[in-house]
Amino acid sequence: MGAIDTCYEHITFGQDGSPVIAGTTTKVIELIVEKMAYGWSPEETHRQHPYLSLGQIHSALAYYWDHARELDQEIERDVRYVDSLRHRTPEIPLLNRLRSSGLLK
Repeated sequence: MGAIDTCYEHITFGQDGSPVIAGTTTKVIELIVEKMAYGWSPEETHRQHPYLSLGQIHSALAYYWDHARELDQEIERDVRYVDSLRHRTPEIPLLNRLRSSGLLK
C-alpha cells in the first residue's frame, strides 16, 4: 500500500495507517510525544530535527490538533503496552546496582 495524501500538505499515511511527515519516516505521534515530554516549540523541534522544515512541523501540529482525541488514545495505548512489557521483563542486575548507588532513579 502506498502513501495516501491528506488535506495537510506535509502529512501522508504510512503503510500501518499512521500519519507521517511526507518524505520521511517520522510519525506525527513521535513529534507530539516529544512536545509533551520536553515542551519543545516548533523552532526547538526544528533544531532537534533539522531534516524537517518548519512547514512540516507546523503541519504535523495542525494534524494533531485536528485529531487529538484519536492520537491521544494511541499514545495512551502505547504507554500501557510499554508498561506491560516493563512489568513482564526481569530486572537487570546492573540497573539494581545503579539504583542502589543513587546513580539511577
